[in-house]
Parts: sequence; structure tokens; C-alpha cells
Amino acid sequence: MSEQSPKEEIILEGIAASPGIAHGTALLYLQKELDVPCYDLAPEVIDSEIERFDQAILQTREEITAVRHKVAASLGEGEARIFDAHLMVLEDSALLDEVNSELRSTNKNVESCYHKIAQRYISFFSSMEDEYLKERVTDIRDVSRRLLQNLIGMNKSNLGELTSHSIIVSEDITPSDTADMDRSKLLGFITDAGGQTSHSVIMARSMRIPAVVGLHNATQVIQSGDQILVDGYDGIVVINPSEERLFKYGKLASERRKLDEIYISVISEPSETKDGSPIGLMSNIEGAHEMEQVVAMRSNGVGLFRTEGIFLRHHGYPSESVQYDEYAAVVAAADDEPVIIRTLDIGGDKTLGDGGSEDDNSFMGFRAIRFCLGNEDIFKTQLRAILRSSAKGNVKIMYPMISGVAELRRANQILEEVKVDLRAENLAFDEGIEVGAMVEIPSAAAIIDLLAAEADFFSIGTNDLIQYLMAVDRLNDRVAHLYEPAHPAVLRTLKIIIDEANRLGKPVSVCGEIAGDPIYASLLLGMGATSLSLTSSMLPELKYFIRNVKIKDARALVEEVLLINDPVAVVRRLEAFRVETIGKR
Repeated sequence: MSEQSPKEEIILEGIAASPGIAHGTALLYLQKELDVPCYDLAPEVIDSEIERFDQAILQTREEITAVRHKVAASLGEGEARIFDAHLMVLEDSALLDEVNSELRSTNKNVESCYHKIAQRYISFFSSMEDEYLKERVTDIRDVSRRLLQNLIGMNKSNLGELTSHSIIVSEDITPSDTADMDRSKLLGFITDAGGQTSHSVIMARSMRIPAVVGLHNATQVIQSGDQILVDGYDGIVVINPSEERLFKYGKLASERRKLDEIYISVISEPSETKDGSPIGLMSNIEGAHEMEQVVAMRSNGVGLFRTEGIFLRHHGYPSESVQYDEYAAVVAAADDEPVIIRTLDIGGDKTLGDGGSEDDNSFMGFRAIRFCLGNEDIFKTQLRAILRSSAKGNVKIMYPMISGVAELRRANQILEEVKVDLRAENLAFDEGIEVGAMVEIPSAAAIIDLLAAEADFFSIGTNDLIQYLMAVDRLNDRVAHLYEPAHPAVLRTLKIIIDEANRLGKPVSVCGEIAGDPIYASLLLGMGATSLSLTSSMLPELKYFIRNVKIKDARALVEEVLLINDPVAVVRRLEAFRVETIGKR
């Protein structure tokens, strides 16, 4: 009998979501679409139908609370707060009022009404251009599915009782799925959908489970029982890995563990270059729940507080007190380190939770500072909350998507109006609070000298800046390959921004993806950036790298790569510089 030939290796590329390497048996986890019944009700049973809805909400609340307690006990309070957001989704008054209104106006059963309204919310958030907001759709789906299952009386599938050590392969993983997972047998997970900021990914990092997301078709090419290898560092999944590849990755996993120990060993050391130049290493955050890790990583404060999550969790425009509590919690945890709070960066000519219409090009539409200036009441409420939190510590305000002096000047005028109101009410705030502008539009990059008259500092948002410079929608798979940080136009623009800001004596930070990548960080330092803001989990590696770099060498590197006209050659040179600095990984 002839030997069976080995299966062919298949390599899938996705997004590296949670670091680590896993090898094991695939378990395909596909949740079937709910079959939501729809039927007419007699007018006299409407009240009892509403009572049935209320009971299902109570049951769902108990289930979510139980999951929260489980996560708090095993992972800590920070990760458990994810389910506070789920409770807010469940009990959102606007959504529930719409369901009741739909039920009374249509006389349809409550499952049908709830499903209709929930799908409208899901469609709205799915249309957002902001990746963080889009990924919050998973939370809404998770809660709505749980409530509908209770209304319908379905048994719930979960991952709490894995029969063997497995790598989960799914279209998406909800936070509830992640919380239910049997971690004694879970080796890792991969998904078709998702991004680096989804709640399931945040929990995967906390559990130190390797994960790759955004694979698009993993559930179509992988079957339960397949042997797969997950590389959570580089975002690669290998189906039927060869013995040679497994040996290579076994060595790599061992080397990665040793490197992580080396990186973390310098976390308490000063953030400065080898020749003594201080470099601020700050954190990008979405909310107060991340501050525990920010503090543990010895971050020099918060360089970018994206406030959109607060608005999303409340499905609309939260009150001043709700916003203030969140901002004040972050400021208190920062313990006098700076906290740069970015004002609302949400898009489209629509409001959270309403139907609205969609811009033809949402990236260039009525969003960010444009939206705030067009909705002064919403803007003023946020500014009041931020200003009040500034009485508790070192707070700075930053406006997103500034394209010209008029926008910046008008935003500051509104800020001054809010200050006048707070003084009249005897409410404390930092009278000397600094105000900055994000530089993420080419027009802003060209007029740094003009903007400097209205701004105390600048922060370069490289993700959008590169997108606008290259005319590339980075969420469009057909052109995403043209999104190139090493393009000469990008490098020259970064150099111009930093040079001009330094000439004018205005601090300039970088808060985009490249700020957390050592090969680009060396370039940014050489250009004159004195502060980088990144995901806190990436901070140990970057600090280790910076402590081994000399500023004079980084400056020489900049002069060299600015003469190179091929992005691939630029990346090759930057990688070589990294190897020269700290050796091969």
C-alpha cells in the first residue's frame, strides 16, 4: 500500500491581531443566522408582548452580568468592562423606545420589531469609515443575538466545552464567545472579519492567545480537523504546515519569548536614545478601561484619546456628566502625565443612531472637526466635559482633520465661549490648557506656519495623511496595496511638517501606525519628532529599540533614505538599520 502524500501547504495572509504562535487542529465555529419569526398580533395582547420583551431583557441582563463576573475573576476588571458596554447596548433607551414604538404601530411580534431596529443600528455603524466604530458592530450583534435567542427560546451554542486542544476558525468572534472559550484547550483563533481594535482581539491579547483576523475567506478554505499554524506576529495562517515550517516556527516561537523578556526588562528605564535624547513614548487609547495597561507599560501619558467609543457605547450623544466621568477617570489614572483628548472624530451627515444619508466619499465628507463645527451644541458639551476634567490633571485638547486656519480659529472661538460659561458657573478648569491640531490632511501639512499661530502643539496622524497624499482608501482591498508609508512623497511631507514645527518651537508628535514600528520610528526620530504615541502593548519593544539608537545615526539615515526613490528600497534600508541597531530578531 503506497504512502499518502502530504497535503499541500496553503498560506493565508490577514491582520496580526494578538501576538504569539500556535499550531494545532482547526475547529470551524459557524453560528447559523437566526430564523426570526414575524407574525401579526391582536391589539389586546400588545401589553403582554411588551411584558415578554421586558422579561427577556431581564434574562439577558443576568446572562451578561454572569459573563462579566466570570471575566473579572479570570482576566481582571479592565477586560470585564467590555460587558458594561454590552449592558449599555441592551438597555439603550433610544433603541428600546424605537422597538416599543415599532411594536405598537405595526402590531408585529416583538422579535420581529427588535430584529428590525437592531439591524438598522448595525447597518449604520457598519457604514462608518472609522475602523474602531465599525468594529463596535460586533458588540451590537452579540447583544441582539443573545436577546433574540432568549425571546425565541433557542439553546445557545458556545465554546465553553472544547473536547480537544483547538484553534477556532470563525467568520467573527464576539466578546461573549471569547469569554466562554475554554482557555485550557484554546490554542488561538482566526476570523474572516475583524480588525486590531475589536473587543474580542483586546480580550485575546489579555489572555495571551495568538490571533489573526481579517482573513476574508478562512472559513471557506479551512475545515474542522485541518492542521493549521497561526502566526499572530506577522498575520499569517498556514494550512497543512510542513515539518520544515513547523521546525522553523518552533525556533521562532522560542526566540520571540526570549525577545519579549528582553524588551520588558527595560520597561522601567528612561525613555531616551543611546546618546541621551529624551523621547516621549505615549499611548493611544479608546477609554478608561485601557489605563491599567498604560500605567503598567510605564507610558509617558496618553498621546491620543479617541473619544468616539464613548459616543458609540451610548448610541448617540452622551451627557456632559457621562463624558466627564470617563475623561476624569483617565486623567486620574495618568497621575499628572499628559492626556491628549481628541475631540469627536465621527463622520457623515448623520447622527449616531439615526438613519441619515451617507456622503459619496465619507473620508472627505462632513466628519471630524467639520461635524463638530456644524453641531455646536454637541461640540460644546464635549468641550465642557474635557475642560472640567482638566482641573484634575494634565489635559490637552486636540482637534482632528484640520484643513485650514479658519477651522482651527473657529474651534478655538467656541472653546473660549465654553470657558466663559464655566467661569460664570464657578466650575474649575485649567486656564492654561494647551490646544493642538492633528496634521492629517495635505493642506494642513503645507501651512504649519499659519496653523502655529492658533495651536500649541501638533500631532501627525499618519494613517489618514498617507491615505490623502496617495489618494488611497485604505479600507478598499483593490487599492490598499498603494497605501505606502515609505513612498518618497510621504517621507518628504513628514520631514517638512516636523522641520517647520520645530522651527516654530511647537512640539510635534506622531500618533499613526508607523509610530509603533521600530523601522519607521528610527526615521521619525531622525526627522526630529520628540514624541511617539502608540498602542501600549507595543511600547516595550519600541523603548528597547530607542534606547539602542543614537540620534546622530537616525539623522544620517534620514538624509540617506530621502535620496532613494523606490519605496521597497527604502523599507529594505530601514530594516537594515534596525538590524544594525539591535541585531536580527
